[in-house]
Amino acid sequence: MELEPGDERILAGESGETRRQMMELLVALGKVFGAERLVRIKSAQVSGASYKTIGKYGLEWLNQLDAKAVVPAVLNPIGMPRGRWEEMGIDRDFAEKQQAVIAAYGRLGIRLECTCTPYYLNSPAFGDHLAWSESSAVSYANSVIGARTNREGGPGALAAALIGKTPCYGLHLTENRKPKVLVQVEARGTDLSIAHYGALGYHAGKLVGNRIPYFTGIRPDPDGLKALGAAMAATGAVALYHVEGVTLEAVKTGFDTNRLEKITVTKEEIRRLFTDIPVDAIAVGCPHCSANELARIAALLEGKRVTLPFYIFVAQGVIDANRATVASIEKSGAKVYADTCMVVSPVMERYKAIMVNSGKALAYVPDMCGAVSRIGTIEDCVRVGTA
Repeated sequence: MELEPGDERILAGESGETRRQMMELLVALGKVFGAERLVRIKSAQVSGASYKTIGKYGLEWLNQLDAKAVVPAVLNPIGMPRGRWEEMGIDRDFAEKQQAVIAAYGRLGIRLECTCTPYYLNSPAFGDHLAWSESSAVSYANSVIGARTNREGGPGALAAALIGKTPCYGLHLTENRKPKVLVQVEARGTDLSIAHYGALGYHAGKLVGNRIPYFTGIRPDPDGLKALGAAMAATGAVALYHVEGVTLEAVKTGFDTNRLEKITVTKEEIRRLFTDIPVDAIAVGCPHCSANELARIAALLEGKRVTLPFYIFVAQGVIDANRATVASIEKSGAKVYADTCMVVSPVMERYKAIMVNSGKALAYVPDMCGAVSRIGTIEDCVRVGTA
């Protein structure tokens, strides 16, 4: 790899041991993936934030580091809402360890906004280079915004935040962002909900694996795009997709798809994922809800009372900007929580079956929570979870 003089000095230890280690990590990653250089990034998003996933040894490693982030950086969701962990039923021992993780990241200059939707707080621009690590955020940044990021591991994203650069390979390069498979969705004239786009992504991810798909036959809005990409990242390894006439690179570049392998997805294949199994909790916001989703939930819950535990997960910044909407939702008995989500909080492990409106959650809940998952529209979720 070709390093700039300043990078060489960091690698030689002139900026301290932590930054030397971080630069060494980035250079090693670059060599593994064939990067010729490092590229400057506009922001970072760091995973490994929940004590449920990082554990004792990850916390010990964080506490050994001594440097500050040099670009805006946020965290992925943690295992509890910082201000309401007792209300949520989090064990005190877990809460203390989770707070220690948060404190460690705070000392490193990471903004303590714990969300899988950092683009709601500070959206990058088309073409910006990033070092994001959460799979759904990576998908949204690449596909919807047209920014450029690989799916970074937690240590790699943290290293990028402390150095301000990341290895330039993979989806940072224009030639690697072209579609590899055409997915023709037979849904024209069908009004697909966010949950249906999640179900489509759940199914399509298994079909395309780690290839870049180009979709035809659908016109999702931003929330639908979020749901589609998040699910494909969960059941496949899709970090970038294009939608004909919708996503920016598809519109700007006009890809030639004539020679691509073609896969057809029918409405029936999507609908087949919707079941009627009984559940003992409802959880929405995977990825975290947008302001529009909150408004829709509030309208559906107006005048109703929840009869099942009903969790809604949102970034704190989105809650702060929509206080009246959140208050309206919580009048029903539903709970709107920041900082955490259904797959990284140990609280969700108490349930045997959880209803979600997300293809990503449909895929992750069985393994991460040990519960059966059922997908439905937000209207379905409110119908099942209220009197």
